[in-house]
Amino acid sequence: MTLLSFDRYCAEIVTQTDLLRSRIGGADLTAPVPSCPGWNLGQLMRHLGGGHRWVETIVRTRATTPPSDERLRDLSGYTDEDPAVLGPWLAEGAGQLAQTLRAAGPDAQMWTAVPGRTPVFWARRFAHETLIHRADATLAVGAEFTAEEEVAVDAVDEWMELGSLPQIFEYHPEQRELLGPSRTLHFHATDTAPELGAEWLMDLTGDKIAWRRAHEKAAVAVRGPLTELLLVVYGRRPARSERIEILGDAELLDFWLERVGFG
Repeated sequence: MTLLSFDRYCAEIVTQTDLLRSRIGGADLTAPVPSCPGWNLGQLMRHLGGGHRWVETIVRTRATTPPSDERLRDLSGYTDEDPAVLGPWLAEGAGQLAQTLRAAGPDAQMWTAVPGRTPVFWARRFAHETLIHRADATLAVGAEFTAEEEVAVDAVDEWMELGSLPQIFEYHPEQRELLGPSRTLHFHATDTAPELGAEWLMDLTGDKIAWRRAHEKAAVAVRGPLTELLLVVYGRRPARSERIEILGDAELLDFWLERVGFG
């Protein structure tokens, strides 16, 4: 279940890209991106724009197996980018992806990284991929990152969903170490309307990782503004800060954050 519509996800790919482009206008693209160690701003943009094009190919061709993503990972050739070239290139890729997703519609069948096999997965994934990389760039230039409430809530939902898939232990067997009695974490956005339900319970007490939207007691509670929680769970900002309140077993939170991550 998703919070936003398929068309809204498509629109957010373009919207978040435009916001990102406005943030890096005039910035030094050789500046490092602390939340993506080893990359500078230009390389971050090439990774994101390459990702847009990679998914566009999957959707357009109805691929049944994933194409190579080597160009998204090896960014050594993009250390000194020209902003006049990179900005329009980034916008072009985002626009192409949104257009191809809409043309395919939400029910087409293709390869996806997790069960689902429809464009809805890719539209949602790259709406939030673009959102989080906008955060990377925004923080790298020393600016304040903001996001619309419903977009940020859905991004946290998606992170929780992907991080609790049954097959997660196949790819990251070390995450089995997270499971144990009394291991629950509660995340509570303190600046949102109650009807938005911006509270999450991560339950590690069973034989698999589980989550739910809930207001419940937990071994550790993490409270703060919605955007700050988004940045914490995606590993973009440390939880130990004046913006975040931690109540209870802070060591469990540290243990959890050390073993989970998202690109």
